[in-house]
Amino acid sequence: MDRPPLDKRDWIAGLEKGLAILEAFDSEHARMTPSEAGARTGLTRTAARRYLLTLQHLGYVTGDGKQFGLTPRVLRVGWSYFDSARLPKLVQPYLQQLSARINESVYVSVLDEWELVFIARNSASRVMTTGFVLGARVPAPLTSAGIALLAHWTDQEAMRRWLDASDLHPFTPHTLTSKARVLEAMQTARANGYAIVEQQLQSGVRGLAVPVKNRHGEVVAALSTNMPIGKESAEKAIQRVLSDLQETAIALLNVV
Repeated sequence: MDRPPLDKRDWIAGLEKGLAILEAFDSEHARMTPSEAGARTGLTRTAARRYLLTLQHLGYVTGDGKQFGLTPRVLRVGWSYFDSARLPKLVQPYLQQLSARINESVYVSVLDEWELVFIARNSASRVMTTGFVLGARVPAPLTSAGIALLAHWTDQEAMRRWLDASDLHPFTPHTLTSKARVLEAMQTARANGYAIVEQQLQSGVRGLAVPVKNRHGEVVAALSTNMPIGKESAEKAIQRVLSDLQETAIALLNVV
């Protein structure tokens, strides 16, 4: 998503590179050498090593001089959002009431670039194996909440350019990898006012989401639920939970 330009006098390149080093770690790169970190961030081995050693001194990474990995201190940065942001706190009481009514886990999520991030949740009373943890990030086109948000993104041309440049990887045998079908799902969601997807990230799971608007009519988040498909048809699932999702989204209109 396009950001407004920043004056070069205000740009701190070292901060950008340090954050790039932290973001380079993932499940497939839990520990890296300076050469590997440099290759993933576009830095030289020497520069990557200096950033890693600085981050180690600050407590954000641990290492033996050859290989480095993240420490729990990194969580301070991420959880500062939950401690300071208004939206997760404002929606939590509404999620508790909604979850109790429909007996499903419910979520509020937002877009970060073209990923969906879950910023609030409330679990159902029964055991739930289809949920997302707070802070989880997933490809937006593969979730009902992501489809609902992308369908209402104001710059549809930018969204199409991003989709054209993206590779859609299958997570299940049912994952949509056709960009035409993803666009169709977005158009359907925009027309219906809700999005429903099935078995995109996890087999046997259905997601249903509605957009959450602020008092100015701008879509700022998505309200969603994930349900085991079981023997319930999509039509029955919509009939059972959609009106409650929509009522809660309307209630949030005056608080977000």
